[in-house]
Amino acid sequence: MSVDINVSQTKENKANTDILIIGGGMVGLSLAFQIAKKYPDLSIKILDKEKGLGFHNSGRNSGVLHAGIYYEPSSLKAKVCVEGSRRLKEWCLSEGLEVLLCGKIIVTQNENQDKQLNLLFERGRKNGASVELIDQKDLKNFSPYVYNATQKLIWSPNTCVVDPKSVLNKLAEKLVEMGVEIIYGANIFKIDSYENKINYSINLNTESCSYGHLFNCCGVNTDLIAKKFGIAKEYIILPFKGIYWKLKDSSSLSFNTNIYPVPDLNLPFLGVHITPNLNGEVYFGPTAIPAFGKENYYGFNGFDPLLTGQFIANLTMQWLKNSNGFRKYSYEQGLNGLKPFFLKAAQAIVPTLKNEDLIKSSKVGIRAQLFDNKKKELVQDFKLIHGENSTHVLNAISPAFTASFALADLIIKKSKIFD
Repeated sequence: MSVDINVSQTKENKANTDILIIGGGMVGLSLAFQIAKKYPDLSIKILDKEKGLGFHNSGRNSGVLHAGIYYEPSSLKAKVCVEGSRRLKEWCLSEGLEVLLCGKIIVTQNENQDKQLNLLFERGRKNGASVELIDQKDLKNFSPYVYNATQKLIWSPNTCVVDPKSVLNKLAEKLVEMGVEIIYGANIFKIDSYENKINYSINLNTESCSYGHLFNCCGVNTDLIAKKFGIAKEYIILPFKGIYWKLKDSSSLSFNTNIYPVPDLNLPFLGVHITPNLNGEVYFGPTAIPAFGKENYYGFNGFDPLLTGQFIANLTMQWLKNSNGFRKYSYEQGLNGLKPFFLKAAQAIVPTLKNEDLIKSSKVGIRAQLFDNKKKELVQDFKLIHGENSTHVLNAISPAFTASFALADLIIKKSKIFD
């Protein structure tokens, strides 16, 4: 197997590398891991603008390893989720990382969702996920507090939970052992992708780094980097804020499995759900509400007026067109940032849940949701776009963390630099 990479290695420029990855999240780290295993002679560098790992999407998600139920069978998500989940779970266990083997149930909230539940079940089977249809009697064995509107619900035994930051740190540790260099605090000032067709390079805060092939995996900022390469001009990443609420320790309610509602499959959001973690805590969430910036986690920190204006304009267009039932999203999820609305959404699953059962969690994430400006719609699937000596991973939203190992293999294959 040969590798077709054009990179100029010189003694003067020690920053030269065969593979340069922008973004030290789960996708970037997994990509480096798979390349390093298959091609140990290649030099690999990972650039991350933060001073450490897990500051953004990968370190802020719920830690759920999804089973592969929701996705259209022909989609990239469906192709990598089941295998990716299995591989990541096995890797975590082999590295001594704790995995909560808690499974997941998917419940209906009204009788009209029975048909949608059947569709989910069939999707899961086609995607290779382990799924079972169980009844109301079985539900009581999981939790006596959960409401299900129909006679059927889905049980997913392979859904599990990990600690995201532990996974990131262990993966980074293994990469360093394999000779991969991770550079933190790497602010990119210039990308030289056109003028010099022999030696592609980017200018950082301290040095110039040349590369043979670049992988853009920087989450919510992937669109901005891609545009510097003159591609993906029709796309923009819209940040959706995911707020979580935590079940009080003093609450009389208890949950030991993931509990999800039947989602609206026309939109890329799963609705408010319940997730236990490795510390015995239980979280409700996340929301999927518009954020005021790509790093607008709290209040007006990270507020971006230009992006907010674009976001409002795009969402208004979605509302007017009612693309894929967007008005339904606006009504059901758009206001969930306010506790009364969030509580109402959670009570559709757990009717006995009270306001005093929930406390605000410090865990807040930003979903890097891709928007197609030409089609004026939210993009559902992963999006891989190729440039000159570069590959750009857009819309790496759920289940990107789950599928990361298998997704990395797919990215490598589609980059066409290895034959």
